[in-house]
Amino acid sequence: MAGALQRQAAQAALPADKRRTLDECVTYLLNKARYLRYDRALATGWPIATGVIEGACRHLVQDRMDLIGARWGLPGAEAILKLRAMNSNGDFHTYWTYHLGQRNNASTTVATLLPPSLDDLPPREPHPHNTYSRHAEIRI
Repeated sequence: MAGALQRQAAQAALPADKRRTLDECVTYLLNKARYLRYDRALATGWPIATGVIEGACRHLVQDRMDLIGARWGLPGAEAILKLRAMNSNGDFHTYWTYHLGQRNNASTTVATLLPPSLDDLPPREPHPHNTYSRHAEIRI
């Protein structure tokens, strides 16, 4: 895209003052190219929608972590965010069954009460409000 913009600007023989914005756009695209691989994201099943992503981040992270006076260490924040993600995705009941089984294990530690990944939970029926595939769900 950056190359196409540059070629079109050169063909149109735009004066420097009119190329300034276009050149800024080209520079941005070149500097951020590694973050703009939508083909890879779509092939992986990730949703491409800034509003959806920002809304999910606000819902999962900011609404809970950005409280006045809150002090979060990394392990506690990660545990809370995993629980919020599981609840939002409809995985909480399955997790709670897993949790109770782990809690009854004599070698259980706090670190083992949460699965390392949602993929470690058994399969479940899709959440009625979830329009994405399981692989596209937000995972923290």
